[in-house]
Amino acid sequence: MSKSIDRVKTALEAAGITAEVLEMGAETRTAEQAAAAAGCALDQIVKSIIFRGETSGHVILFLTAGGNRVDPARASAVAGQPLGKADANLVRAETGFAIGGVAPVGHLTRIRAFLDPRLMEFDQVWAAAGTPRHIFAISPADLLRITGAELAEFTA
Repeated sequence: MSKSIDRVKTALEAAGITAEVLEMGAETRTAEQAAAAAGCALDQIVKSIIFRGETSGHVILFLTAGGNRVDPARASAVAGQPLGKADANLVRAETGFAIGGVAPVGHLTRIRAFLDPRLMEFDQVWAAAGTPRHIFAISPADLLRITGAELAEFTA
């Protein structure tokens, strides 16, 4: 099993969350692929959108419902700093994950995060588990708690 998946499982267990990490038969790199694989609504997919804080130089994670798009201006306002593109090297260095499999938990460093209120409308949501083929289900309340994310309006 990959180190990425192990970090996700360890983070979930440390937070007292019982969640099964599932390997899907197809890629779950996009929200549409993940929803099809999980058999759920598109908005039940937790997209991990990462920007680089232009002031801090660190990544900032926006957890949004699968059908929503992050509005860069609103996200910058929420983050309190201009945001730019986070390149693959910065994403991997701070989260430990490759783009396309960034999990909301199990990061190498403490990541500032914001959560789309749309996700709170579901009993269960699905998130990446560290690879483009692995996902796990979790309640939005537990996801909010274990990520330390702030609920914020940042979508278009």
